[in-house]
Amino acid sequence: MKKFLLPGILCVLSAIAYGQLGVQYDPTIQATKNLQYFKPKGDLFVGDCIPFSKDGTYYYYWLLDSAHHKSLNGLGGHQWVLSTTRDLKNWKQYPIVLGIDEPWEKSICTGSVVFYKNTYYAFYATRLINSEGKVNEQLSYATSADGIHFQKQQPNPFYTSAPGYSKREFRDPKVFVDEKTGEFHLFVSSWQQNTVMQNAGGCLVHLTSKDLKTWNVLQPVLTGQSSVPECPDYFLWNGWYYLVYSHDSNTDYVKSRSPYGPWIEPPYQALNESWANVVKTASFKSGRRIAAAWVPSRKDNLDDNDEIFGGNSIFREVMQLPDGTLTTRFPAEMIPVTAPAMPFKIEAALNATNAGKDAVQVNAPNGVGSASIKDIPAKCRITLEITPQGPTEEYGLYLRSDDKADIGYRLNFSANNAMVELGNTNIKAVSGLSKTIKVDIILNDDIIDVCIDNRRCIVNRMPEQKGSVVWLYAKHGAVQFKSIKINPIVDNN
Repeated sequence: MKKFLLPGILCVLSAIAYGQLGVQYDPTIQATKNLQYFKPKGDLFVGDCIPFSKDGTYYYYWLLDSAHHKSLNGLGGHQWVLSTTRDLKNWKQYPIVLGIDEPWEKSICTGSVVFYKNTYYAFYATRLINSEGKVNEQLSYATSADGIHFQKQQPNPFYTSAPGYSKREFRDPKVFVDEKTGEFHLFVSSWQQNTVMQNAGGCLVHLTSKDLKTWNVLQPVLTGQSSVPECPDYFLWNGWYYLVYSHDSNTDYVKSRSPYGPWIEPPYQALNESWANVVKTASFKSGRRIAAAWVPSRKDNLDDNDEIFGGNSIFREVMQLPDGTLTTRFPAEMIPVTAPAMPFKIEAALNATNAGKDAVQVNAPNGVGSASIKDIPAKCRITLEITPQGPTEEYGLYLRSDDKADIGYRLNFSANNAMVELGNTNIKAVSGLSKTIKVDIILNDDIIDVCIDNRRCIVNRMPEQKGSVVWLYAKHGAVQFKSIKINPIVDNN
């Protein structure tokens, strides 16, 4: 989990009464039908996610955030909450499963879960202030018979620091168990001290233990990072090992045929969406993998301001190509429920001609061509096919715009740059943009979520513009927009 600190936190905090230790959370009032874009009710937010699965149940553990990481003097005050599903449509909500129980626990940070010999093990970092008034992160774990009711184990924390690594940066343990040897493995986010290149100390420390008491420090599984590689994920899928980690909440991965590398950089980073933070995955039925992340809030709720901790949940289905490269798409079960497609009229504005009731042809070799559709609902799903007919500089849509197209958010496709932009964010190395693509757009209040060809996704939070016009446009080229459908979203929670 990324550090979000406020000035003055390095003082010793006074004791806090038990009733004030953690934020209150009521699971009975939370959504149960679809957790795509979910935010808990009240002044509460979703933070880092810890997905896990067993016997067909998807366990969605997530950090309960209050006040955007400002709780407990900026140390977070986070606690683990749980939501579960067996079909990705219907969910059960549970009370806090790992909470703040002692005054010294300033945050129950990100971690991971494993099931071994009839026991669920939840490993996590506890953020605390040591006797010198400095912030430390130390490792803790809890056990459970059902994955819901956890008991913290003693000593707590069980591991305080590894020689040669930062005590301040020591968090987010990813756990797995070697079934043959019974050995527990932890990959821990940290900073390696006394490195050859002082600006490349970010690493994942590798700890092992057979009794959860004596821990061995092996060679780090990842080194040479410019910042601490946070919230690691690690899994084996169809003969490929994957190591996933985040920098400033942006998620990358590497792959290998061997458990600990050598790691191979993929041709593109499908998990890396700037506004889908700290992506982690879990297996699901029929060999599927479902990733969970969170869409951060914007400071002061302004489009161009930076992200702040905590926001809404977001899910992706992860797919695997024959060479091990990962792609992403909307999980079909989690696409919001919609009403029947609404009628609309395409108004050709400039260098454009109607090509049917749900299509328009744009021919603009010398500039820009455009057409518009009015009265678009604030919450809807828009699907369409786009076919460039030769080279173009760019093409796309303006969302939440007006009659003059002087406001709104540009969804821009550039085949030359292999890039897709959505407002003030982008994804890179997107192939196939010179051919027909299918585009799926979810407008969900201030969240705009887009899937391209069921293989790449991009999301953004843009709260300011609220226009009801969509513009279709192309620049320096000919493009056809067809099979356009607009379905209002039905709130079924």
